[in-house]
Amino acid sequence: MVMEKILWKHIESVRSKSPLVHNITNYVVMNNTANALLAAGASPIMAHAKSEVPDMVALAHASVINIGTLDEYWSETMLLAAETSHKLGKPWVLDPVGAGATPFRDKILQQLLAFKPIVVKGNASEIMALAQTNEVATKGVDSTADSSEAVNAAIGLAIQHETLVCISGETDIIVNGTQTVFVKNGHPLMTKVTGMGCTASALIGAFMGVVDDKTEGVTAAMALLGIAGELSAEQADGPGSLQLKLIDKLHNLSEKEFYDHIRISKQ
Repeated sequence: MVMEKILWKHIESVRSKSPLVHNITNYVVMNNTANALLAAGASPIMAHAKSEVPDMVALAHASVINIGTLDEYWSETMLLAAETSHKLGKPWVLDPVGAGATPFRDKILQQLLAFKPIVVKGNASEIMALAQTNEVATKGVDSTADSSEAVNAAIGLAIQHETLVCISGETDIIVNGTQTVFVKNGHPLMTKVTGMGCTASALIGAFMGVVDDKTEGVTAAMALLGIAGELSAEQADGPGSLQLKLIDKLHNLSEKEFYDHIRISKQ
């Protein structure tokens, strides 16, 4: 129960400190991502202009770079944000949406990795593609592999790029190169809502801005979203109402609900 209490303290820290999270994310999820961050207690800002990105990175507690709707202009903006974060020692999170789908996407991802993200969060197929060990095809932005299949690829990425890797899936797996944490929360209905993984990455950014132990921070973020999803799905009629109830539950999740539902393990 010690770890569970530590993770809850991190959730309270996000709520009390309201970290500013700078997002360069995709058109599909901007509204959902911003609302999820606000509900969890963070303060989102969506800024993509190259002229102001260095200032935004300096201002924010953390940045999140999500390549979902990648184009030539945004790729330059993303690289500038990653480079600025690296120079300033600011934490930034990489969500490699659709890794392995096209050579352009993979080229930009390899350039971004050079600027040392504090966390890489993707589904199993994306992590395997990013590690260039993918033996399964990427299906758009959906994974064609189970999260457990990507553990070795994640360990390799974590060691090579000195980063944390979070594999999202039925079981979320967090790898730091020496330890592996399993978060077994969530609900299948969450897969019917677009951008749920993008929400996870944004929440991780909030925790990176205020939590010193980054492995604990990622674990707390994934547990928060998973438990909120579970509880929301119990009351939802389908994907539409799940989105609304999820935002509410991110906002009002209680300490008792968290302790009653969290399922984590380590190895």
